Amino acid sequence: MSSRPSTARGTGSSAAAAEIEQEKEVPERPKNILHTYPLIRQSDMSDDMKAETVELIVTACEKHSSNNENAARMVKEEMDRKYGSSWHVVVGEGFGFDISFESKNMLYLFFGGNLGICVWKCS
Repeated sequence: MSSRPSTARGTGSSAAAAEIEQEKEVPERPKNILHTYPLIRQSDMSDDMKAETVELIVTACEKHSSNNENAARMVKEEMDRKYGSSWHVVVGEGFGFDISFESKNMLYLFFGGNLGICVWKCS
C-alpha cells in the first residue's frame, strides 16, 4: 500500500482541480492609503473652533493645492481676523515641530495624504 494520498481521477478531477485553485492564496499587494479627509493628529481647541479651523484649512488647501505658501497665508489671515492676531500656520510635507503656544489654540492635522498643517497661536 502506498503512503501517498490518492488523487481524484475521471469525472471528479475537474472538481478537485477547481478546489485546488480556490485554495491557492493570492498575495496581497501593499495598499497605498490616501486620506482624502482631514486627519486630526493633535488638538486642544474647543470643538467649535476646531470645526471652523478644519473647514478653513480644507478650503485653503483645495483652493491653493499647488502652492502651500498661499494656503498657509489664507489660513493665517482668516484666523487672525476671526480669533485675533498672533496666529502661525505651517503647510507642507516632512516637517516636525516643537512649539510654545497659548492653551486651547493649537491644531495639527494631515490632509490629502501626506500634507501636514499646523496652526497655533502665540501670546
